[in-house]
Amino acid sequence: MYAVEGWGLGEVWADGTTLLAHDLPSPPRTRRAAPTHGRHDEDGDPDQAAPMGGARPPLGTLPWASPRDRATFVSTLCLRFACHLAGWRTGYDDVELDVSWCTPFQSELLSALRSVPWGEVVTYGELAALAGRPGAARAAGSFCAGNRFSLVVPCHRVVAATSLGGYGDAGVDVKRRLLRLEGVTL
Repeated sequence: MYAVEGWGLGEVWADGTTLLAHDLPSPPRTRRAAPTHGRHDEDGDPDQAAPMGGARPPLGTLPWASPRDRATFVSTLCLRFACHLAGWRTGYDDVELDVSWCTPFQSELLSALRSVPWGEVVTYGELAALAGRPGAARAAGSFCAGNRFSLVVPCHRVVAATSLGGYGDAGVDVKRRLLRLEGVTL
């Protein structure tokens, strides 16, 4: 977990020095009462806590890696994320990603998107063409919507042909904020 002033808390998942996924920091969510479905605590009161204490289910079990390697990698990457979110020009070309889940076309989209420089944007159609599939703008949009490497694979730099486009669960306001950090206003 990492904290960035003005942004909130984010998470990083790594296997040694390979990034598996990361979340953008966001303000802490307010706790809502979850349906009890007949559960009660020790005193017989309905359990108002969210399932799993509000935590998300794990993405999977990580294989063992040297804690020193992972700790150094993750702490350095979190520092880089904080610098990025403070508006400092930051690159991630050296960050190894777990792309075992990618289809060949998704791998091409990922590579093409990593080459879009700080402060520039491409359309979903242009991204698809850069990945060797002109006309696959919708597939490029779907890939961006499911991106698990928000800053390292900068989907915020991909816009619709006539508008800003979406930005998954984070929303358009976060996309606009990330672009403004890079000097892009749309």
